[in-house]
Amino acid sequence: MATVMMTARSAMKALAMTLAVLSTRQALAQAPLVDHHQHLFSPANAEWASTATSRRQPVTADDLIRYLDVAGIRRALVLSVAYQFGNPTRSVEHEYERVKDENDWTSQEVARYPERLRAFCSVNPIKDYALEEIARCTHDPHLGSGLKLHFGNSDIDVHDARQLDRLQAVFRLANANRMAIVVHMHPSVNQKRPYGRAEAGIFLNELLPMAPDVPVQIAHLAGAGQYDDSTDHAAAVFGNAIVRHDPRVAHLLIDVSGISNIPGMSVERKQLIVTRIRQIGLDRILYGSDAPFPGHGPREYWAEFSTLPLQRSELQAIAANVAPYMR
Repeated sequence: MATVMMTARSAMKALAMTLAVLSTRQALAQAPLVDHHQHLFSPANAEWASTATSRRQPVTADDLIRYLDVAGIRRALVLSVAYQFGNPTRSVEHEYERVKDENDWTSQEVARYPERLRAFCSVNPIKDYALEEIARCTHDPHLGSGLKLHFGNSDIDVHDARQLDRLQAVFRLANANRMAIVVHMHPSVNQKRPYGRAEAGIFLNELLPMAPDVPVQIAHLAGAGQYDDSTDHAAAVFGNAIVRHDPRVAHLLIDVSGISNIPGMSVERKQLIVTRIRQIGLDRILYGSDAPFPGHGPREYWAEFSTLPLQRSELQAIAANVAPYMR
């Protein structure tokens, strides 16, 4: 009897695994229409970011198109990494020139595939040249539709009144120029900046009102690679605001790029992500995969994301979402 029961359990387990694989394949059959979070790296940026033990390889528009083709994804938003040259932990000669060069290189690369790629300008928002660079980008037809900000790389502290003033000025300028904003909102992990409900509350109360007319997209489901408790607490601030129809989140979008620990997550953690996604609303969730690297591009990340316990119809809804700036 025990042997029969073990055989039955084994058969059921094998069947469950087969059904899971089939379910994932069915989900993958409908690839996302748009990857809303991608990066290119110029040769200059790759050389600057490389160390003796870690080499960054350039990623060109040709490279990205190949990744998209493998994934069956037609279009992508390319977020310039020019902000990296403004990282306050690095000393960069001719910093603003390097920022401009990276933004311009990104513009030139995207211009080679105008039907498939769109680019956003980027800058460290608390630098003295930030407003000047944003204004300059508005005159570039390939950069002027949006702005990428990275609070972690720029070591933004929203509790600092001076920095908050500068951020508000940046949001106001982007709004005045009808530039959508993509924000990596999680502060510096290396500097151990606080993060959670309080910081998300400041973003909701002090920054979103400065850009009431444009899409504001929060990257990585409000995290920085790991969907931990502090990230969920921050995401919940926006989910709760959406549920109560807070006008400040009228144009808020959330992308799900770069959640690196999905494969090793517990069932409970995956379910928490799904609960949060449903609270935010499927119509506000944008697929994005983050910078590709060999063996892990948009196709592989979509496969990982598809292991979350979302219904197939929910995965298809997310795959079909297209942000206003990509229409």
